[in-house]
Amino acid sequence: MSKHEIENTPQDQIQYREYKIILQAQHFTSAHAFVDFWSIVRETAKKFDVKVKEAENAFESNVREVLFYDTEDFALYKNHFILRLRTHYKGGWPQGIPELTFKFRHPDFKTAAAVDVRPAASGGIARIKFKEELLPLRETLGGTRSIFSHNCVLAKPREGLEVAVKDLAWAFPAIHQVGADHETPLKLVNDMAVEEVQVDVGELHFGGGFNGKTTIAVWRTRKYERAFCGEFAFQCRFDSEDEIHKSSLQRAEDFYKTLQLDAHEWVSLASTKTALVYQIGQPLHATRSE
Repeated sequence: MSKHEIENTPQDQIQYREYKIILQAQHFTSAHAFVDFWSIVRETAKKFDVKVKEAENAFESNVREVLFYDTEDFALYKNHFILRLRTHYKGGWPQGIPELTFKFRHPDFKTAAAVDVRPAASGGIARIKFKEELLPLRETLGGTRSIFSHNCVLAKPREGLEVAVKDLAWAFPAIHQVGADHETPLKLVNDMAVEEVQVDVGELHFGGGFNGKTTIAVWRTRKYERAFCGEFAFQCRFDSEDEIHKSSLQRAEDFYKTLQLDAHEWVSLASTKTALVYQIGQPLHATRSE
């Protein structure tokens, strides 16, 4: 693939920092839950002089189908790889070509940076993203821990994903390090399709141009016809970490930690949405904790 087909280079420098909080599913019984949680966010923002820029259609729901593919024994996930397909829906119908994301996610920066997730070939543009994802601590509110996510995002028709490991390795050479039998088939994880309902509520401005695009979402399983988690997130993009003002970075972190406490009745200390998808219907030892 020529470098002109890569929208972002295979960088080992972080250009995104995304702050995430998993929310308890029982709060999402209607669309008003988005408004309720956003009101908590606004109150916390006032404590740190964080400017809130609400979008014009802040609470307009965006619906996507989210599918994960892996081997029967989750060989990809156990080796820190994730294969996800997302399809936008409008009025009950799929819109455009689905978005395929191939990612390597690891708590160690150097390990994540070293993995080249670029495809061997592509019929379109592949976007390479290297992100630091901040999560609450595993056992208590008011803290942070990081995982690093090296992502390749490209357009891919839905057909043809239930293939063998060898086919995925041909498309993404990084898969060779998994060590799975190349004839092993890929399947829909836990035979479960996720319906994501998300609102793009606006932006949080922490000063010095360090702004976070902000979303609230709920994930529902079509298999069991129930919500299993929500998520609040804000993502900040930058060309170089050196350009971020220390005061802005500190304000974002303080806001994030305090929001966990202010919204304690909503917060779940489950690790990630993806981890929950893998855990549904599985014994605890069958999946790797993120």
